[in-house]
Amino acid sequence: MPEVEVNKGESVDRALKRLKNKLEAEGIMDEMRRLRAFETPFQRYRRKQRTAAKKSRMRFRANLQVFRRGNTTKEEEPSAEETVAVAEQATVESASTE
Repeated sequence: MPEVEVNKGESVDRALKRLKNKLEAEGIMDEMRRLRAFETPFQRYRRKQRTAAKKSRMRFRANLQVFRRGNTTKEEEPSAEETVAVAEQATVESASTE
């Protein structure tokens, strides 16, 4: 459990804000919201599918930025057809999961 020490001369409100930020960073607040009500197995499956699709999109965007910046060597650099094929595949995957 995250702990926050109130420094000398610091307001309690500021310490509460630091605690809230730590709880958010560790995912405790999201878990509390999720556990507030019963979640059916299908709802759990859908939630996990949405988070997996989001992570996949973020990974794809990060990889695109690397290619756009030209941070790859000549041997590793994919051809234009490969890049287009990967982009089309990711578009189809994200459309099918949503």
